[in-house]
Amino acid sequence: MARVKRAQIRTTRLKNLRARAKGFFGARKNLRQAHEAVMHAEKNAYIGRKQRKQHFRRLWTVRINAATRAAGLSYSKFIHGMKLAGIDLNRKMLSDLATREPAVFADIVAKAKAALA
Repeated sequence: MARVKRAQIRTTRLKNLRARAKGFFGARKNLRQAHEAVMHAEKNAYIGRKQRKQHFRRLWTVRINAATRAAGLSYSKFIHGMKLAGIDLNRKMLSDLATREPAVFADIVAKAKAALA
């Protein structure tokens, strides 16, 4: 039976593990605890990438709601009026228009109001 030598593979794996644990504190940086710490960190990073999308959508909704209420319309009625008017803009673009181009956003709100009536 052939002899299996794994020193090089083990060294590479430890090197990669320690690179991923860089910046961790104490034993979590370079001892056995590093493996568990890296697994938890990667799990939380995965969850965080999903949560970032949720947080941004929530932020855009809040900005749109504030701008539409200033124009005398609620957020839900504004979105419904946009659908009736056939205006197809996503919340990210609407939020950007509300903050940077208030005149353009006011035109969109007026069209949504007209579609509701």
